[in-house]
Amino acid sequence: MMKRPFSNKGHESFYGYLFAHFIGEQKNGEQIYFALSKDGLHWQDLNNQQPVLYSTVGEQGVRDPFLIRSNDGKTFYLLATDLSIYHRGGWQHAQATITGSHSLVIWESPDLVNWSEPRIVEVAPQDAGCAWAPEAIFDEQEDDYLVFWASSRKATNGEGRGMHIYCSKTTDFRSFTEPQLYITRGENNSIIDTTIISANGSYYRASGDGQITIEASDQLLGEWQVLSTLESLGMKLTGKDVEGPEFFKFNGENRWGLLVDQYATEGGYLPVTTTDIGDTTGTCWRKLKPDEYSFGQLKKRHGTILPVTEKEYHAIWTKWHK
Repeated sequence: MMKRPFSNKGHESFYGYLFAHFIGEQKNGEQIYFALSKDGLHWQDLNNQQPVLYSTVGEQGVRDPFLIRSNDGKTFYLLATDLSIYHRGGWQHAQATITGSHSLVIWESPDLVNWSEPRIVEVAPQDAGCAWAPEAIFDEQEDDYLVFWASSRKATNGEGRGMHIYCSKTTDFRSFTEPQLYITRGENNSIIDTTIISANGSYYRASGDGQITIEASDQLLGEWQVLSTLESLGMKLTGKDVEGPEFFKFNGENRWGLLVDQYATEGGYLPVTTTDIGDTTGTCWRKLKPDEYSFGQLKKRHGTILPVTEKEYHAIWTKWHK
């Protein structure tokens, strides 16, 4: 695989981490909560464990938030799934994969403290059933952002539905290109919760497709090679155990984290770390022990970790530490 350099703007000046997440299907559980950490493993809940942002658009509830710093460093965008299982009356009544919103909810901020009102942007194909778990990454080759999410779609033979990853391009998180199929495991199969990170000249992505499958490429829209799964790396974790993978980099270290949600046991997030995402032997990967991390009092559901500077960290702390 061809290696190429990635820009590393400000990475060495990062001081801590901001975690944005939701907490569950209870009243106000499907809104945006913040937590802070200095090491990426031990977290303190903010705002007296109450939401810091509320969705007043669409289904008036959001899940699966994702934070991205703009390439010029001037703006932060927060994307989320427009879905409220609470307002729909529970999963048993929701049919959310069929009748779900085609839109994402988006906030923006210059400083992670002052946030715009939420706006809703339609992105999914017309015949899709939902738009779930959005993420975005800057494409340095194309000078724009690749936004991707999971949508359900009826199989062309009329038998069953599958979940697939679709994508679109944007430069401003307001106007988006027509959605394109990005990843599929077959019409009747499902893939969800894709996360992508750039590291050491390559792109890596992890997705839930029955396993937590890790792939690599030198181009976001190029050919991807399957490298491993958490099970093949010796973790004894499959899609029956965990979901919602989320990559992040440890500040100032040649080390990456992959968070997975232990949904099957309601055990909350589990951090897996590696010094080489491309390693297929498992020697560079490690599942952390419970005494090595703490996610605070709130159970964090499908969230996002953003490295922040010391100035940003203290501004967030000052605003929401209660």
